[in-house]
Amino acid sequence: MIGIFLLTHSAYGEALIQCACHVLNKRPPQIVQLGMAAQDDPLDALPLARDMLTLVDNGRGVLILTDIYGATPSNTAMKLLEPGRIEGVAGVNLPMLLRALTYRDKDMETLVTRSIAGGRDGVLNMARH
Repeated sequence: MIGIFLLTHSAYGEALIQCACHVLNKRPPQIVQLGMAAQDDPLDALPLARDMLTLVDNGRGVLILTDIYGATPSNTAMKLLEPGRIEGVAGVNLPMLLRALTYRDKDMETLVTRSIAGGRDGVLNMARH
């Protein structure tokens, strides 16, 4: 199973995990989050983020989900990436996280593709459905 690491602003990652727990009626295994506050020094967060990766990597790799591309959490995540082993996707939302949790037993490429599709497909105009 591929691990999941939410690296986000403030408590957003924890809130997403709590929502996923509610939907799934249990806490998924191999998932951690690190919330970064405005006053946090990214250089201090990087070693902690590396340590947290090891908590969820059982040898199959880790998908890092972050909120806003180009912001501090995603910039920190970029320093952790190892193509094929540690991948990252920005723009995390609850549909993306749920899709990631559903496909994490597949290979990394499938997981990344399905996670992005889940996040994108979860955004729609409700008046047209």
